[in-house]
Amino acid sequence: MNTRQFRRTAVAVTAAAVLPFALAACSEAGKDSAAGPAADTTASQAATPEASAAADAPFGPACAGVPKDGAGSFDGMAKDPVATAASNNPALSTLVAAVKQAGLVDTLNNAKDITVFAPTNDAFAKIPKADLDKVLADKATLTKILTYHVVGQKLAPRQLENGSFDTLETGKITTAGSGESYKVNGTSAVVCGNVPTANATVYIVDTVLMPK
Repeated sequence: MNTRQFRRTAVAVTAAAVLPFALAACSEAGKDSAAGPAADTTASQAATPEASAAADAPFGPACAGVPKDGAGSFDGMAKDPVATAASNNPALSTLVAAVKQAGLVDTLNNAKDITVFAPTNDAFAKIPKADLDKVLADKATLTKILTYHVVGQKLAPRQLENGSFDTLETGKITTAGSGESYKVNGTSAVVCGNVPTANATVYIVDTVLMPK
């Protein structure tokens, strides 16, 4: 073998030896490159349930006053039908008394997949006492007012952004807003929204809604 042939053979041997290592390196780099986005995707997917849970959580300034544990807490209310759940929330005691006066406890507790706009005690306090007493003593009028606060479907916050819904009283309510700020009929603000009960979603509001 002359010198030129020897050099060609050496180059060929060297190339043959180096090529597998180069391919292996490229393969590993490809794996690393693929692993990055895959890991990011996995992390994103893992975060999705938490983001979803946050989006589904109750919101609003009055939510801070809800008990942290027990039957009146968010977890406790989620286990009971809506009238029972409301009875465990001190801020809704006037509403609960009105529901009992109208004989609507069983109606609300046995309903399926409803939304209740629940006025706080302060909302009822905005009504002059003489007028409120008169309404509480008139079962037909009281029933009309209370059922006007009930929609026959569960409403998510996004549905309140620009909504119009039929009530059990057969009238309509309108909703508007975004994020964590919503109003019903343009005047009643949601102060604690998206509260789950066993059969309903509750939006606690600061003004009693009056049907036409």
